Amino acid sequence: MNKEQSSVLRAWEATVRKTQAAKKRANSIFGTISMANAAEDDPEDDHDKSVSISGDAHFAEKILPNGDYYTGHWYDNFPNGQGKYLWTDGCMYVGEWNRGKTMGRGRFSWPSGATYEGEFKSGYMDGTGIYTGSNGDTYKGQWVMNLKHGHGLKNYSNGDWYDGEWRRGLQEGHGKYQWKDGDHYVGEWKNGVICGKGTFVWSNGNKYDGYWEDGMPKGNGTYQWPDGSFYVGNWSKDPDEQNGTYYPSESSLAANLEWDPKHVFNELADCKICPGERVSILPSQKKLAIWYSTKGGDKPRRMSVDGRVSVGIERPFDKMNMWETDGDGHDLGEVRRDLDCELLGVHHDDTNPKFNLGLPLKAPKPGKRQGETISKGHKNYELMLNLQLGIRHSAGRPAPATSLDLKASAFDPKEKIWTRFPPEGSKYTPPHQSSEFKWKDYCPVVFRTLRKLFKVDPADYMISICGNDALRELSSPGKSGSFFYLTDDDRYMIKTMKKSEVKVLLRMLSAYYNHVRSFENTLVIKYYGLHCVKLTGPTQKKVRFIIMGNLLRSEYTIHRRFDLKGSSLGRITEKPASEIDDTTILKDLDLNFIFKLQKAWFQEFCRQIDRDCEFLEQERTMDYSLLVGLHFREISTHGELIPCGRRTPSGNSENESAPRLSRTDVDQLLLDPKRWASIKLGANMPARVERTIRKPESELQLVGEQTGECYEVVMFFGIIDILQDYDITKKLEHAYKSIHYDPTSISAVDPKQYSKRFRDFIFRVFAEDT
Repeated sequence: MNKEQSSVLRAWEATVRKTQAAKKRANSIFGTISMANAAEDDPEDDHDKSVSISGDAHFAEKILPNGDYYTGHWYDNFPNGQGKYLWTDGCMYVGEWNRGKTMGRGRFSWPSGATYEGEFKSGYMDGTGIYTGSNGDTYKGQWVMNLKHGHGLKNYSNGDWYDGEWRRGLQEGHGKYQWKDGDHYVGEWKNGVICGKGTFVWSNGNKYDGYWEDGMPKGNGTYQWPDGSFYVGNWSKDPDEQNGTYYPSESSLAANLEWDPKHVFNELADCKICPGERVSILPSQKKLAIWYSTKGGDKPRRMSVDGRVSVGIERPFDKMNMWETDGDGHDLGEVRRDLDCELLGVHHDDTNPKFNLGLPLKAPKPGKRQGETISKGHKNYELMLNLQLGIRHSAGRPAPATSLDLKASAFDPKEKIWTRFPPEGSKYTPPHQSSEFKWKDYCPVVFRTLRKLFKVDPADYMISICGNDALRELSSPGKSGSFFYLTDDDRYMIKTMKKSEVKVLLRMLSAYYNHVRSFENTLVIKYYGLHCVKLTGPTQKKVRFIIMGNLLRSEYTIHRRFDLKGSSLGRITEKPASEIDDTTILKDLDLNFIFKLQKAWFQEFCRQIDRDCEFLEQERTMDYSLLVGLHFREISTHGELIPCGRRTPSGNSENESAPRLSRTDVDQLLLDPKRWASIKLGANMPARVERTIRKPESELQLVGEQTGECYEVVMFFGIIDILQDYDITKKLEHAYKSIHYDPTSISAVDPKQYSKRFRDFIFRVFAEDT
């Protein structure tokens, strides 16, 4: 606690001691706490056996009004040190506490008989620990936020065991799984399934060594018998893709020429990975009935063991502040806000919350649905029909099954297919009401394989783009002059392209394919098809366009959108505040948040940003940006964003146990690790954002001062606009602007410098949530 906070606290204590009513209130907040509601009326009826005032650490034994029981060290209204907490449902925690949160070593037991003994952090099983399930399952290893994450050994109750790497609660990385019958697999895993390179050994001595996908052999592999005979080939559940050669050993009496590889798939179908026991409730979901709000009649508020308030929050500061007014009726919350602003050196601007910490942040007003529906009579109606006819033809065209290993010729820029679409139709095309046009598919095999790699169903793809619903054209072209179109389900975005951009994409297509194939969590925009419509007639107009994923498509409302590059020149939204809605894309100098990811996600984010930027730097592209979308999870009825923690001048939480809003939906995800499949790096990510404040005299600073005021959000982000080559135009732009402006503030810089500046900025505005 700093000097300013101490002085405010001392002033308040001196004031409340002046009256009996204030003294009674002080006892309920700072003195020996009585948990029973009846204690206000009958001071003798108190089950609290603690002896001290709240400011001193002491031993306490408390029977709480809801029947919970706590015994152990107590400090400032919180369990602090060694203690035992027993819930009425039979759950119990014995171990270390830090200001109301399970923190350090401890033991959590469930009424079912399950136990966890090990390290805790902020209420979560986090660190090294041993979990013993009620059914006999045991896991000994590393944890992050209640999930197995890192190296660990799991023994299943049915006799199976797994020793290896885990990620977000599922086997991922290198590991060994042994079944109770003696069969075992050693190799790579992904999302709890055998995937990658590995070896499966049957108890009878047969062995498969090769590549796997979704728990089955896929790709090159060798099946070997104990007598030395073996089969080598390309493996697939699809008989059309399966091919190979059987080699008998010299010692074998007769060649097993009738052996069929499908026997291997049948045998593996019986080798199930044991799912293990599901935890009924997580330690972080348990609530402590030991925390007061003085607003609303001193009704107790329940708090989770990671310091979060449970439910029913209308105004955040009613629950965040332990006092509301001084004895003279002054609003101490207001005093604290003023004090925070003074310490931050922020001069008040009464109209802009970007500069004024005293003003609450508000959710932007809902905007109209993006885009104008392209109906008959629209200037681009015929172009849309051409596009839909072409896509239906390309995606629906029968094609031989292809493996993910493509030949170099597939990436040749000359690899393209022209198709003529006369109005009356042809052998390959249907009749249509548009004028005659020609359709071009660039590198069709590559983009078909990319759609397969990105798990895009061909039928869904065609329905989204070519169904009965029309496309929507965004109201104005982008800065590049390109037009954007959205499918009716918002799943895909179609962008018209300049010839130079097409050349850049075709040049880097092989590297792009290898990159997205190697890194499933890449943040680089996903491309699904590259096409061209050539209108016949005197104009011979060509329209080239790319089909890509819409990063911000979500079942959640996206309240804030940011396009971030790490440069400052021109990087501010010119719209007046009254015209900004939830579809407005804000820029670097509009940013007033630090994005805080949980430890495991933050580490993966940093690694992936480095990989993606290295790829883009090698391909000599620049001017790309990180598109970020935020959904705020707590908004008051008045449209104000509800923070989950208290502001402090240092930018950190005033105390680590500051109550946070309920994240039950996040914990429910943790209960069933398979539901984590809906959360990926850059999509549907539960996170927090910390508000920042800019000094009016330093309006061009890229990153504002941290305030400690945090908000629960769901995040979406990805890298877009990756096709700008550092060509002569950009070099001239750089030379011209460098004369008039600070060279470090402009967007047009060489790819190496751009990559470094982009990374430096991103790593300043993203942080680990501790």
